[in-house]
Amino acid sequence: MTDKSRNNGSTPTPEALREQAQGTREELGRTVEALAAKADIKAQAQQKAARVKSQVQDKTAHALHVAQDKTPEAVRDKAAYAKQQLAETAHAFGEKIQDNTPDPVADKVARTAQVARGNRNLLIAGAAALAVVVLVRRRRKS
Repeated sequence: MTDKSRNNGSTPTPEALREQAQGTREELGRTVEALAAKADIKAQAQQKAARVKSQVQDKTAHALHVAQDKTPEAVRDKAAYAKQQLAETAHAFGEKIQDNTPDPVADKVARTAQVARGNRNLLIAGAAALAVVVLVRRRRKS
């Protein structure tokens, strides 16, 4: 009931009852949404994970800046030069291998890689079995 109907003691009008019902519906909707949000554990976990990830990224960035600030300029320059040289050498080595590999071998390697990508689980299982066999043989020899 509205304040007007309480004050004069009369029966509420249909319009007043509709307004009261609408207000109650809205309040109930907000309450249900709040309860649903509290019950949504997955969303809460995702929010917490996002907060933790952000904190870790912030701490990592800070540690990186501190390390860069403490590293002398000469060392940073040498590291950058070494990185560039390593990248160039790796690129040249890759090109040299690609140029010197016969076409039938390159084709066979490409097909093998494609089959391996298609049967990744089988390949992993085979590698694990091979590792077990090698370990058993080593223990028997000891």
